Amino acid sequence: MALRFRPYPGVTVAAVIATAILIGLGVWQLERLQWKLALIAEVNGHMAAAPISLGEALKADADSMQYRRVALSGRFDNAKEAYVFTTGAAGEPVYHVLTPFLTDDGETLLVDRGFVPKSRLDPSARTQIEGETRLVGVWRVPDAPGAFTPVPDKAHRIWYARDLQGIAAADHIQLAAPVVIEADAAPNPGGWPKGGQTVVSFRNEHLSYAVTWFGLAAGLLGVYLAFHISKGRLGWD
Repeated sequence: MALRFRPYPGVTVAAVIATAILIGLGVWQLERLQWKLALIAEVNGHMAAAPISLGEALKADADSMQYRRVALSGRFDNAKEAYVFTTGAAGEPVYHVLTPFLTDDGETLLVDRGFVPKSRLDPSARTQIEGETRLVGVWRVPDAPGAFTPVPDKAHRIWYARDLQGIAAADHIQLAAPVVIEADAAPNPGGWPKGGQTVVSFRNEHLSYAVTWFGLAAGLLGVYLAFHISKGRLGWD
């Protein structure tokens, strides 16, 4: 008994090309999986590490410091608060309070002190931190405003993205780095703003994507073989 196989040339070439593409996509997703796992491990390591000084953070590339905890000493410039609109867990409007922080070293950074409800948006409805203070926050390089981000309401100091460049320009301040420091959950006087809002969540579905591409490649091979069997071009003599 001998195997008989007389493939259609055109169908075979098309099947080989399509299968190679599907396998390539599967391999690419496996590579992305390793990259994502390394990123998650790096971020978890940064979040678990002891806080570093601002001087140490400024020596490195801003992106490489993502999610590092940084200790700051200085004072808030409460007169230049900016508010970034977002929604809370129940879909209610809330505002993140971004305040310039003037460090003892003469540097200025924007600190995201946490969120307040609309009823606490006016500074007079909250107890401000005055004078020398120390805080620990998470170093973040925020996403730039998108094409569909609404225009900020500068009259009321309300923004719809953490547009550091725009906020700094509006308040005539020079930032030491294009980052925002997200304050930790240490309670503020009167309970507002609510800090500790850093979210570490990375979507990681690369393995399922890889399985899908490899599965499609296997399915295409099965269809290719079944087609030739149905045409009497593959079988046993």
